[in-house]
Amino acid sequence: MRPGYPGRMNAEEQRTGRDESEEEQADRMWGELIQEVRVAQTGVQILFGFLLTVVFTSKYDSLSDTDQVIYVVTVVLGACATGALIGPVSLHRLVSGRRVKMRAVRWAARLTFVGLVLLLATMTAALLLVLRVATHDAYVPWLVAGVVTWYLLCWFVLPLWTRYRYTTD
Repeated sequence: MRPGYPGRMNAEEQRTGRDESEEEQADRMWGELIQEVRVAQTGVQILFGFLLTVVFTSKYDSLSDTDQVIYVVTVVLGACATGALIGPVSLHRLVSGRRVKMRAVRWAARLTFVGLVLLLATMTAALLLVLRVATHDAYVPWLVAGVVTWYLLCWFVLPLWTRYRYTTD
């Protein structure tokens, strides 16, 4: 660490933070990524499973046209999020043993990021639908905007700030 910059590393310190080969780094990064994906997969699969059942309830027929459109959009977003978050597993399985692990890790990380964005959209749409049906009040968009802001802070702003704060000069 450089004096006067607590927590900030210079480029040399960043490069030599671990003594591992490219293969070892790919293995470590893959393991970390899969652990992260497991958390997101569980949440999106539970949410998606619940969404699939809604259309079969008697309440669905009484939804307004707008709410039914929100529901369909939510289900499609949930399906896309599920696909993106399960994608890294399929990617790994299909390229395993082909000596492309670092590339697979990069593509899996991209799929995971897309999956998180789609999960954010799914949760936003689901929350909008539930609150519209539950309350019919004008403050619903404000509640949804507040929760989405919270998600954005937790999922993107804080991690990006941390990355900037502790990895750049």
